[in-house]
Amino acid sequence: MISLPNFLTLARIVISPLFLIVYLGYETLHINEQVLPFVLLVLFVISELSDAFDGYFARKYGQVTDLGKILDPMADSIARISVFLTFTQPPVNLPMILVFVFIYRDAVVSTLRTICALKGFALAARASGKIKAVIQAIAALIIILMLIPYTRGHLSPETLQFNSTLVVLIAAVYTLYSGVDYIYANREYIARMIRNQGSPDAV
Repeated sequence: MISLPNFLTLARIVISPLFLIVYLGYETLHINEQVLPFVLLVLFVISELSDAFDGYFARKYGQVTDLGKILDPMADSIARISVFLTFTQPPVNLPMILVFVFIYRDAVVSTLRTICALKGFALAARASGKIKAVIQAIAALIIILMLIPYTRGHLSPETLQFNSTLVVLIAAVYTLYSGVDYIYANREYIARMIRNQGSPDAV
């Protein structure tokens, strides 16, 4: 049977497209516009709680597995990028280029981690990566909360878009920094992996 931590991780992956479906199709789903932010908030909180508890239960019950080590960062990336991609649509209208910063950073780090793991090098996690996740979560939460006064007519579309872009810009800048920090901190392992790729015995 699938372990509880891995179940929570998989649940996070499943919830991710629901956020997009609800945001874009709330009228089809007969969700009132003023209720929409609260539905999104519930989905987002469930996703974030699953992220917090899957690691906690894995450590507490000794259920840290290779599958979990792969699924957890993948689920984190899918969940948060799904939220920010959703917000590139009206009324938030985030600039797509900011979301691409998140996508590229996760793609580069995940690829390096996987390649080095195959070569027997374990790249160390960085505190900046944890902080990055928190900042991204806060940015997404701020946007969801701003949708509450917006749907009640207390916040103009222009203000919503400007403030949303500002908070995500801050998150994108730190995300970029965390990627550079990760690569720099693990530069020796990465260099060793590159040297091995160039050797006659490299696979």
